[in-house]
Amino acid sequence: MLRNVGSNWVLTLVTIGATYVLTPFVIHVLGPEGYGTWTLITSMTGYIGLLALGVPMASVRYLAQHVAEGDRRKMNEAIGSCVGLYLMIGVAAAVIGAALLALFGVYEIPSSFQDTAHLAFGLMVLQVSAGFIGLLPEGIMFAHHDFVVRNLVRIGGVLLRLSLTMSLLTLEASLVILALIQIACLAFDFGVSWLLVRRRYPGVRLSLADFDRGMLRRIFAFSLYVLLLNTGARLSFETDALVIGAFMGVGSIAFYAVANSLVVYLMDFIGSIAAVVSPMATKLNTEGKMSDLREIFLKWSKAALSLTIMAGLFLIVLGPRFIGWWIGPSFEHPAGEVLQILMVSSLVFLPVRGVAVPVLMGLGKPTVPAMAYLAAGLLNLGLSVLLIRPLGLSGVALGTAIPNVLFALVVVTVACRELEISLPHYLRYVVPRAAVGALPVLALLLWFKLGLEVQSMTGLIAAGSAMVVLFGVIWVCFVYRNDPYVDLRPRLGRLRAWSRA
Repeated sequence: MLRNVGSNWVLTLVTIGATYVLTPFVIHVLGPEGYGTWTLITSMTGYIGLLALGVPMASVRYLAQHVAEGDRRKMNEAIGSCVGLYLMIGVAAAVIGAALLALFGVYEIPSSFQDTAHLAFGLMVLQVSAGFIGLLPEGIMFAHHDFVVRNLVRIGGVLLRLSLTMSLLTLEASLVILALIQIACLAFDFGVSWLLVRRRYPGVRLSLADFDRGMLRRIFAFSLYVLLLNTGARLSFETDALVIGAFMGVGSIAFYAVANSLVVYLMDFIGSIAAVVSPMATKLNTEGKMSDLREIFLKWSKAALSLTIMAGLFLIVLGPRFIGWWIGPSFEHPAGEVLQILMVSSLVFLPVRGVAVPVLMGLGKPTVPAMAYLAAGLLNLGLSVLLIRPLGLSGVALGTAIPNVLFALVVVTVACRELEISLPHYLRYVVPRAAVGALPVLALLLWFKLGLEVQSMTGLIAAGSAMVVLFGVIWVCFVYRNDPYVDLRPRLGRLRAWSRA
């Protein structure tokens, strides 16, 4: 499992690295208004993705179950049913996208981008519509726990997007070029992934002949809950751009988007655990190994909290100065304030989103996380609209932060109940040592900020490196000392002995 999670982490780090290069490049090439317009386009067309009705996660769950049972016929029925459903969804997406184009016209797009913005919007609708069927190879590979190979393909797609964006936007700064790049990357991802599926799993078919109404009903019933989960996520992390564009103008979107992107990529990093935990939970539940599942839940919850603390403390203390160096001084205060608010709430939200939610989904218990996430998303929208006028971008950030914390408290309580773990037991194992261990790390970062007043990239790298070293020592010697599931010190001792041999 660690190997699969590790490959997800590598993918996330490569994606973050590409974003580190691309975000300031695109902002400087297109300007804040152009970047804000592009963010608005991706936010609006992203809602079309909700038409997938949660089929990707539902298909992974049922495919993982049939793979664990060795039932090839049922597996192909699930695949064929998804093919038929995705084709219908793709057509509906194109129609809805055409209707959304009229809504897109409501926003005040800068005159220099008006013509290309509408064409780019149409191309992104096409990309999203075609992208539904493109999700199937990933579901098949995840169901076989083939994360490493799948992630190598995705890394190739990230590098392709990086190279195409840097080269083509240099030749022509256009929103249309950005949209065409997304289409090219989708074609690459699907083509390579399907070729690998055909070679690695000869018994797998992608055929409408395997379409089964009974299987479709089971997938659809489960996927409705995933739809609510995805809707809540979309409302929590994508609607902010629409609110800001409506109340403050598209130029202000860029400041929020830069800060939000750092949180989203940290969420993706923690979500790398979720991608492996969900099918593993299905497998262990199918095999009746609930004690193993409880161990995975506790062990990875503590790991997720630890990783969130390590990255989160750096972003809270020195994140604004990093943004100022990364994008430009004008971004440091507005984007930095947004980042701090979002990151504080993420210390509670991300460990639950990364472990508790996929465990419940893998157990076939999607109702509470789905309804809670939808409620959090709607509350986020309402609070953001309410707070944006008096507090500006910080009000939008608070509108996201508060519902996410409430969501996490509800879901972790339900997950503990389903796994027959008391909430105090969960909290005693996951939280206290990590919280105490975080205090020296926080003190070190504050010393770099207030004492040394680091501003340059060299200073930020030095602060981050020192923090990682101190974090590692504290987590090995204190946080994970005599841990019932992961005691790191004996493992390091064996590693030293092996290195000397």
